[in-house]
Amino acid sequence: MTRHQHPEPLTVVGAGGLPGSAARPIDVRRRHRPTATPSLPHPAQTRVLMKGNEAMAEAAIQAGCDAYFGYPITPQAELLEWMARRMPEEGRAFVQAESEIAAINMALGAAATGARVLVSSSSPGISLMAEAMSYMAAQELPMVLINVMRGGPGLGSIQPSQADYFQAVKGHGHGDYKVPVLAPGSIPEAIELVATSFELAERYRTPVMMLTDGIMGQAMEPVEQTYRTPPRLDMDWNVEGADGRPPRVVRSLHLHADDLERHIEHLFAKYRDIAAREVRWAGDGLDDAEIVVVAYGTAARIARTAVDRARSSGRKVGLFRPITLFPFPTRELKHLATHVKGFLVVELSKGQMVEDVQLAVLGAAPVAFYGRTGGSVPLPGEVVAAIERLIRSLDAAADPDWGPDPVGLLELPLESTIVADEQEADPDPFSLIDDGAWWLREHEVMAR
Repeated sequence: MTRHQHPEPLTVVGAGGLPGSAARPIDVRRRHRPTATPSLPHPAQTRVLMKGNEAMAEAAIQAGCDAYFGYPITPQAELLEWMARRMPEEGRAFVQAESEIAAINMALGAAATGARVLVSSSSPGISLMAEAMSYMAAQELPMVLINVMRGGPGLGSIQPSQADYFQAVKGHGHGDYKVPVLAPGSIPEAIELVATSFELAERYRTPVMMLTDGIMGQAMEPVEQTYRTPPRLDMDWNVEGADGRPPRVVRSLHLHADDLERHIEHLFAKYRDIAAREVRWAGDGLDDAEIVVVAYGTAARIARTAVDRARSSGRKVGLFRPITLFPFPTRELKHLATHVKGFLVVELSKGQMVEDVQLAVLGAAPVAFYGRTGGSVPLPGEVVAAIERLIRSLDAAADPDWGPDPVGLLELPLESTIVADEQEADPDPFSLIDDGAWWLREHEVMAR
């Protein structure tokens, strides 16, 4: 098996350059006071074991975060707790607000002054922040929001989930807008992507969301104590007093329809720029793959093991891992679809990213889905079983003895109908297909 382009832990393909090369670093009215602390790993240790939440928090501090606002919620509480201890040690602002709504609106105010701002929460808390995220996108305020996803809808559970994909990539709040969404596949990669998130937020003047989950937040993993601090840009838009210059206004209100339309067109020109420059993805075993498993975050780590097992048994299977969920690697998947037999999308949800995969492929290859929800994480063996079911169904569809396909065998449904559950209740490969199709009943024996 070959890895695509770059080695782990950060395997990035197609990440374009950032605009604003003429920008210059400045001090935006903040004076950091670095202080040694016994709570941190010893500097002589280059490789240490860190929990995901704490690693992302320290990465934000090392990236120059000036202010953190949050409210405790499982499974991201350790991120807030780390910031509560470390930010005062560094002479920076930490506020545990009275609610998620208060936290995100405090972040809005701080970001308007040009501060480098971080907010974190988990799924129900992120929902409460939706209105302010819409305001910040309209006001073009840079801010990083980390969502450590848990099961839903509603209060759901405190277990890991990926069911906030739609919320993250389709806008989050009201109105026409998008925000860049990054999904790390490991804790070391999360450390790097925290710095990247601040960089993207400030270069494009936009909120940026990092989408992780309860496993990523709570797990511990060896990491290198290497951090990156993006340079500060000359923010000629921020509101920090008007001594000796005209006042500046940061707002989202555009009462005249023509003004609002011009502003939205301006925002979408920026989003097109982001889509052209900032696509990031990683791949394994794609050079000879006939089946490609598509997954992100924790699901991708499970899928990687399943792909390794499938390849060890002679199956030509590869892994495609989106790192940016917006912008989505549409062009790359479309290219893959021209020379693979099919795709299997694996998610910790009932299926959300699978729709973007289908849109990217546009019918050039079949797209199947396997997912678990509410904190139930698929085992690698379940994913291998789903791969085998897809292969058997594709082989059956290619058999000329079957004749014409009146029920659309290659139009695999969105629903998780290929579930290989713990009881092995349905070993029938035709669980991929709509029940009751006479054509399948007549020819079922041929594929067994």
